[in-house]
Amino acid sequence: MAGEPQADCLFCKIVSGDVPATIVRESETTVAFRDINPQAPTHILVIPKAHYPDAASLAAAEPTIAADILREAGEVATEEKIDGTGFRIVFNTGTGAGQTVFHAHAHVLGGRGLQWPPG
Repeated sequence: MAGEPQADCLFCKIVSGDVPATIVRESETTVAFRDINPQAPTHILVIPKAHYPDAASLAAAEPTIAADILREAGEVATEEKIDGTGFRIVFNTGTGAGQTVFHAHAHVLGGRGLQWPPG
């Protein structure tokens, strides 16, 4: 069921503490942790504690939690001191967009120049 933890979901296992992660922030509804394959000097994932397969389904079902993710992404950028130089928040939705873990999540990227359009 949407919103419920999924036994086969890596990010649900991080939320439950069954899989270790380098957690940098946690709120009532979100967890933020360092990406294990960083694409920039700062690369942190912000995820909802509730399981939704992608950002679109999360936003449709729980718009307040979707907003929490964006707020927490901004807080991460401030704490990582990339808010002054610029940062990117990315939601990949679907395999064609590069989503590999089907639990909604935002990538917070910064600490280097980020070109447009992205690759």
